[in-house]
Amino acid sequence: MAAPRIIHIELDEATILWRNADIEQERRIAIFDLIEDNTFKPLRAWEAGHQGPYRLRLAVDDGRLVLTVADESEQLLETLILGLGRFRRPIREYFAICDSYYQAIRKATASEIETIDMARRGVHNDAAELLLERLEGKVETDFATARRLFTLICVLHIRG
Repeated sequence: MAAPRIIHIELDEATILWRNADIEQERRIAIFDLIEDNTFKPLRAWEAGHQGPYRLRLAVDDGRLVLTVADESEQLLETLILGLGRFRRPIREYFAICDSYYQAIRKATASEIETIDMARRGVHNDAAELLLERLEGKVETDFATARRLFTLICVLHIRG
């Protein structure tokens, strides 16, 4: 039976230069949630008869996002490369709003935290829409999966 979904995700550890407890928690949650519930159908692999489930590795190489898709037995199926130029601003905005959010959690009122969290969700949602756009014709996925993948793309961009 076909399973167009991710069963394992790996981030290129060489790409991640720095992390703190907050970011590490975001990474763990995104990976857990992604594995629990996702839709991911790489079109070339699917059309070639590899109908999942998939293992996915994310890396950033020379300013491009590299998505390496393999089958359950780790046989390489395809590599997708996306330019990250259009993601620079959303990533910057997401980092800024997350920093404000983490600071607010420690000392702000509930209403201030809620306002910042709404802004954070807005930036995250816009970036997920952009990712869906960039994956069009390459990977069929859903909004929730794109949101979680964007979180992991951000983790790959942390520079400390």
